[in-house]
Amino acid sequence: MRWKGSRKSSNIEDRRGQGAGLGGGSGSGLLSFIPMLVRTKTGRIMLLVGVVVFFGSRMMGIDLLPLLLGGGESAVNSEPRELTAEEKEMGDFVAAVLADTEDTWQAVFRQQGAVYREPTLVLFTGRVNSACGMASAAVGPFYCPGDQKLYLDLSFFDDLKKRYGAPGDFAEAYVIAHEVGHHVQTLMGISDKVRRAGAGKSKTEVNALSVRQELQADCFAGLWGHAANTERQILDPGDLEEALTAATAIGDDRLQRESGRGVVPDSFTHGSSAQRVRWFRRGFESGDIASCDTFSEPID
Repeated sequence: MRWKGSRKSSNIEDRRGQGAGLGGGSGSGLLSFIPMLVRTKTGRIMLLVGVVVFFGSRMMGIDLLPLLLGGGESAVNSEPRELTAEEKEMGDFVAAVLADTEDTWQAVFRQQGAVYREPTLVLFTGRVNSACGMASAAVGPFYCPGDQKLYLDLSFFDDLKKRYGAPGDFAEAYVIAHEVGHHVQTLMGISDKVRRAGAGKSKTEVNALSVRQELQADCFAGLWGHAANTERQILDPGDLEEALTAATAIGDDRLQRESGRGVVPDSFTHGSSAQRVRWFRRGFESGDIASCDTFSEPID
């Protein structure tokens, strides 16, 4: 992915090296769960706690996918420190990707006669406070609709590469674009509709809604990839395969098998590997937001 030399977004709040990242936001029900997750040491216990947190947060529109991965438990810094050259470069990469998503969604919203309000992306290390409560690095990347910010501990990219076999800068860019997709859903009122539709429904029904919402965010990420490839020509050969490998790696069925559990489709919250690949590819190949309506057509 040819990102160096491109515009970098100014909507970056870099809290790395600043300790616990206690910036902004009030609690919203996650606080009673997240500290338990921070103290957890074994993957199995962390997974069980993560599922509890996820179901509570899903209907608030928060994407806490990596709770299901059981990874990203980096150390919590207590003292400020200077960022390394590698960390600074990764910050530049994230800012460049975010800027490119801004260009894409500004154009899409303009075509719809609307205005795209750009989100802020918060980089943190260890744990962070958001309008959705305190979260540890174990939750991985997430979007909080309460403050319309994306949160990312870059240690998640190490897990993506080393534990889940999905290396590459475009795989990392896909993760960012997916979270931006949740911001787009918030601006379009989709997240609110999903939340209302799930009120009073069974866990199975809520999960099914969550899968459709997540697959749409994958499609939106693919739509960004289409624009990055066709309009700005910043993709390298093999970049699409990197994103598809990442989508495959974080499918619910694969994660359940790798955790030693049986595959239970009714418990899916993000979609199977095949579904995630299909919907990212749908957005990537079409470049049309109308093709990303996961709520009115079959998702398989």
